[in-house]
Amino acid sequence: MYELLFWNYIEGIYLNHHEVYEAIIEEQSDIDGLEELPVQIILNRIAKVFLKWEKVDERSWKNNDGLGAFHIRTTPQSIKIDCYGTEGKTMDTLVNIMEEFNCALYDPQVPQRYDDMAE
Repeated sequence: MYELLFWNYIEGIYLNHHEVYEAIIEEQSDIDGLEELPVQIILNRIAKVFLKWEKVDERSWKNNDGLGAFHIRTTPQSIKIDCYGTEGKTMDTLVNIMEEFNCALYDPQVPQRYDDMAE
């Protein structure tokens, strides 16, 4: 499994990325300093882009014509995508979708957040 996490900071707020990640995976529903996201709009956009994939349930897709599957977990402030055997190209597509909503990627495997802020 490979995790992709996305959130937006409130303007002028800067937090430790790894601590935000920990709060998200512990499913804290309200993290001071993070913006609310248009979660349903984001899910709709992902569903539209991955229309050819099998939608296993409301938050899970699998590629019946190739490699990969992913599951999305959300809070009002974050999107966490768990990728299973997913190709890099597919993960890039997910990252690009999230960039449409100005949500930078946090990659906990590295760990690094890919935005303009420096820790």
